[in-house]
Amino acid sequence: MLLVLAAQSLEARLQSCNPSGKIRGITPPKGQCNQENDSDCCKAGELYTTYKCSPPASGNTKAHLTINSFQKGGDGGGPSECDNQYHSDDTPVVALSTGWYSGGSRCLKNVVISGNGRSVTAKVVDECDSTMGCDEDHDYQPPCPNNIVDASKAAGRRASVKRVEKSSSLEARLQSCNPSGKIRGITPPKGQCNQENDSDCCKAGELYTTYKCSPPVSGNTKAHLTINSFQKGGDGGGPSECDNQYHSDDTPVVALSTGWYSGGSRCLKNVDISGNGRSVTAMVVDECDSTMGCDEDHDYQPPCPNNIVDASKAASIMKKVKNSPQGQCNPENDSDCCKAEKFYPSYKCSPPVFGKSKPRWFSPSTASRMAEMEAVYLNCI
Repeated sequence: MLLVLAAQSLEARLQSCNPSGKIRGITPPKGQCNQENDSDCCKAGELYTTYKCSPPASGNTKAHLTINSFQKGGDGGGPSECDNQYHSDDTPVVALSTGWYSGGSRCLKNVVISGNGRSVTAKVVDECDSTMGCDEDHDYQPPCPNNIVDASKAAGRRASVKRVEKSSSLEARLQSCNPSGKIRGITPPKGQCNQENDSDCCKAGELYTTYKCSPPVSGNTKAHLTINSFQKGGDGGGPSECDNQYHSDDTPVVALSTGWYSGGSRCLKNVDISGNGRSVTAMVVDECDSTMGCDEDHDYQPPCPNNIVDASKAASIMKKVKNSPQGQCNPENDSDCCKAEKFYPSYKCSPPVFGKSKPRWFSPSTASRMAEMEAVYLNCI
């Protein structure tokens, strides 16, 4: 599914990370749980909490540091998820809890670990699985807590941690989200790109940026709002990823960019959307794919930007208008007239201007007209 309407600034407050369930431990077969680095082994009958999410991450995020061996034969188990390789204990690498691992979107990116008055930069190479455990695939170890940075010995030494410290507090600064690549657009086959809600269609030869990540999220995260139809036959395409269902335009639901969708870890959870003096709570039901586009599976629409909350009409905080009465809208100089049921953003301010700035008088049907002015004023919120 895809989208793209005129972007509007909003804040999306992501719901807290709650446990997803529990699993019951079993006694590991003899010799099947590697306790190097003081790793825990599951205990028969004990209940272990599982998570599909992690606490919201910002520029500096509190976490717990543990030590792990990513070498062959170490307590890390098989090869790392990100590159299918083993890594020497002398290399500063880490695994992240499932929510922070974000379906692999942080693979091979760096985290800066700060604690005990020291810091170290380490590369993300693996997931510390918070959703499962106590089986052969997980070396009969419990599920990982949802706030873990599991570090190699090299990373631990540089952060002055010599062994597993389950209560060792640290800060992990996640690397910025950078583009993952580009794809080249093609001309959609006739009738194959649904432009309901002003969705864009790919253009032949144009390069579109892709992302495997989204900006870090906190309690209140700036995003861009777009409008999408999740109904059958709408511009959202097929059924929603989270529940394989279509959703009425009258139901407040959203799709999130790939990084925020986090491999489905936010499925069926709520986000609070605030803007224009309004707010609405909507349920996450789908991914707005930032990694691919311009093909049949994506309705020949471009990849989604990495900071999108793609909302149903019911979840929109934009104002809906009626058609202009006959003769009441003068289209002289290519002025636009309102269209029934279309959503239009409203503002009580303009973007910040410092020194010389070029504001845009926007008309969707014509080229932007530019002029110069000088002013200094407060942010537009």
